[in-house]
Amino acid sequence: MSQISLTFPDGNKRDYDQGVTPAEVAESISKSLSKKAISAQVNGAHWDLQWPIEADAEIAINTMADSAPALELIRHDLAHIMARAVQEIWPDVKVTIGPVIENGWYYDFDRAEPFTPEDLGEIEKKMREIINRRDPVTTEVWERDRAIKYYEANGEPYKVELIEAIPGDQPIRMYWHGHWQDLCRGPHLQHTGQVPGDAFKLMSVAGAYWRGDSNRAMLQRIYGVAFQNKDALKAHLHMLEEAAKRDHRKLGREMDLFHMQEEAPGQIFWHPNGWTIYTTLQDYMRRQQRKGGYVEVNTPQVVDRKLWEKSGHWEKYQENMFIVEVDEDHAREKAVNALKPMNCPCHVEIFKVGLKSYRDLPLRMAEFGSCARYEPSGALHGIMRVRGFTQDDAHIFATEAQIAEECQRFINFLSEIYRDLGFDKFDILFSDRPDTRAGSDEVWDKAEKALLDATRAAGIEPTMNPGEGAFYGPKLEFSLTDAIGRVWQCGTFQVDFVLPERLDANYIGPDGAKHRPVMLHRATLGSFERFIGILIEEHAGKLPFWLAPRQVVVASIISEADDYVHEIVAELQAAGVRAEADIRNEKINYKVREHSLSKVPVILAVGAREVEERTVTVRRLGEKQTSVTPLAEVVSTLAKSATPPDLL
Repeated sequence: MSQISLTFPDGNKRDYDQGVTPAEVAESISKSLSKKAISAQVNGAHWDLQWPIEADAEIAINTMADSAPALELIRHDLAHIMARAVQEIWPDVKVTIGPVIENGWYYDFDRAEPFTPEDLGEIEKKMREIINRRDPVTTEVWERDRAIKYYEANGEPYKVELIEAIPGDQPIRMYWHGHWQDLCRGPHLQHTGQVPGDAFKLMSVAGAYWRGDSNRAMLQRIYGVAFQNKDALKAHLHMLEEAAKRDHRKLGREMDLFHMQEEAPGQIFWHPNGWTIYTTLQDYMRRQQRKGGYVEVNTPQVVDRKLWEKSGHWEKYQENMFIVEVDEDHAREKAVNALKPMNCPCHVEIFKVGLKSYRDLPLRMAEFGSCARYEPSGALHGIMRVRGFTQDDAHIFATEAQIAEECQRFINFLSEIYRDLGFDKFDILFSDRPDTRAGSDEVWDKAEKALLDATRAAGIEPTMNPGEGAFYGPKLEFSLTDAIGRVWQCGTFQVDFVLPERLDANYIGPDGAKHRPVMLHRATLGSFERFIGILIEEHAGKLPFWLAPRQVVVASIISEADDYVHEIVAELQAAGVRAEADIRNEKINYKVREHSLSKVPVILAVGAREVEERTVTVRRLGEKQTSVTPLAEVVSTLAKSATPPDLL
């Protein structure tokens, strides 16, 4: 039998018979490792312990201590165990596919009756029985015809269709978990008892079309989550509870911020309270940009396709654009326009007006640009994922020598803004060339090197994010982690040599000749709509006082205090505080409860004693204790709190 050479992580090599399995390799090293082994990495690929190795390779044996492969296997095995449990309870149910997803898995079933919450409990119970049986997991590679006949005989038409879609050069892997069998690419654990029985939970049922095709059968998809231990599961479920409490859609209703309706899918109807947040944030950003050396512009929302063809968006991005056809003076052909999905080409057109010198660079051009992008209806999510939005967009026209300085300048600019908005920490990802892109490899080499060098010159080593750059250039992505551990990608900084070339942008250099500027695309918040959603969820609706749409409610306890209430409101408004009166004939506890639900930060209660002493009783959101404070002191304190951080 032929020999193969396997190289281990420590650099050591050993020779084995061709066809050796990772399980046999683990056993050859030690009995202890053999017992702990769950899978292997073979030449970087995740490998089942039962799969034979046919050629020289690099190998590492995985154990439960290796969290990434362990979690993948736990979740993958649980998908199979859940499908087995369903078919043991309801033998007539047809199974389809069950992949691993973030934090868990799902499996799609063809069943006449809908699954109920009680059914999920029964399935969980059966799953734990299967885990406790410690049934062996085995695998074989079958010929295609044999596998098809097997599933036809067992009444599993979905599996037959899946096999027919597998390319001819790929193996047909058949897995058994005890007596129950499934078609699967693997890998898997070695017996059902390796799955922690107290670290998973079935979460929900949803409808899903077979193969994502609305013309095919509607299936039932059961979602589950799983972790390596019950503490991790408990933490995840707690996070989900917190996320539900913080959901910006729920808080948006309670705080009367906005609504959305089917006549304008993916677009927002801002109510006065929500628009107050929006404009306050926009005013803050406008001041910061002015201080940062930006000039503000505004460009058209509907632009002829000719510009999008020149820029490359028509070819690379058209599927995300809203197209507008206009019958111009009854011409033979209609004029084709598009709502702008981004502002960059229009900013180049402004740059091109008049002669620009190297002395004009860097030119920092900003716009609160209203954009429209087509998002599938299934991807829309409150104000986080919409079709109509405003970017705090800017483009810096610079020389190549200015890239590093402008990159560092932007990182400092973004850091100050994020701190002001309550985010002290962010991560930076470096996204390089995608498969679909404009420009030559030489141009991309230059752009990627320039951005990476600039980032490192700023003292930052970014996390690599391969293939996620924009079609015209590499980018930095700035990601925030919120109060419950979720990551949000917000700001971006991109180096672009392509668009100035395509749109023929020039400046006059010191040598008197024309040169191409480098275009640095940057967004700090990204989409205003999305960032406001993030702020609402980060603060659970209890926004920083200067951003709160309703900052103070002055509530009367008795009707004799009404005049004093109006006097207080007038003083607060004159001091720049958003204040309103509540002199309704309701009990003070009712008023406090109502305004607290609406997340009003401060409620000032006024009764007979307060009128006589010219004081107010101060109640702050989330605090049980109140304090009686002189009016002048309260006005001064609240006026300072209402001042945006950049104006303090």
